[in-house]
Amino acid sequence: MSSATLPAKMPPRWGHRIDDDRRVDFVGYLFVAFFSVPFFLFNILPVFFGIYVGFTRWSIIGSPRWVGLDNFTQAFNDRWVWVGFENVLLYGLLIVPSVTVLGLVFALFVNRGYPLSGLARALFFAPNVVSATVIGLVWVWLLDTQYGLVNHYFSFFGVGAIPWLTSTQWSLVGVSIASVWWDLGLAFVLFLAALQDIPSDLTEAALVDGAGPWARLRFIILPHLRPVLSMVVTLQLISTLRIFSQVYVMTNGGPGVSSQSPIYYVYQVAIVRNLFGYASAIAMLLFIGILMLTLLQRFILSERA
Repeated sequence: MSSATLPAKMPPRWGHRIDDDRRVDFVGYLFVAFFSVPFFLFNILPVFFGIYVGFTRWSIIGSPRWVGLDNFTQAFNDRWVWVGFENVLLYGLLIVPSVTVLGLVFALFVNRGYPLSGLARALFFAPNVVSATVIGLVWVWLLDTQYGLVNHYFSFFGVGAIPWLTSTQWSLVGVSIASVWWDLGLAFVLFLAALQDIPSDLTEAALVDGAGPWARLRFIILPHLRPVLSMVVTLQLISTLRIFSQVYVMTNGGPGVSSQSPIYYVYQVAIVRNLFGYASAIAMLLFIGILMLTLLQRFILSERA
């Protein structure tokens, strides 16, 4: 193109700056700032402030006093911190496999297009749009030892009243049941979306070759679902390690400390005992634990991929 055909240099407009060949759209930055500024103020900044507070002794009133690693040393020697971690591992063993398997089974059912599958799609996902607090209140009623519907239906099979939320042996199971019901919707939707992306010609070819349902699930469906499976397990693992609302509403961590989670203990230390520095140190240990478990889980699944 000759110089005679080049467009004339445009005058600068509002929201734009012409600097040689570069054009900066300040309007775009304005839209980004609308979301990034609150995200920085309410997410990123509290994280760094929490890390700083973890190295101090602070009760909100007054200035934080730097104590170095004292809070972390105390946390390592705190028996109730380890009780919380032991409980959350049991939560993970109950919740993560249940949500993953049930989410996949329900997605397979809806994906077949049976009658009422549209209604089932809405019913399976509905609990996920309700807050964990509401879910907890509903399940407190359902699992009530004397008047709950769960024990009522169990009685038809000769099962005696189970103290789901008032027994040290059952409280953790009762909270896990409510958590599974609440988390199931997200896993169901992710699996259903992945199932609908599997090419139909693969399934049809398998049917022509005489492959049964188990063979199609093992050799076609599960290999295609591996990335989604990894994501579901990772998300559910993180969600379980952060379990709080169900514990707070349904059992208050009890009886005793039988259903206490690490986040609930952080709440107790920070809000009830007013030890924000110590609570921040425990939260940092939980963050490191979540990070290590997530990386380990992703490494194992990627090795099998």
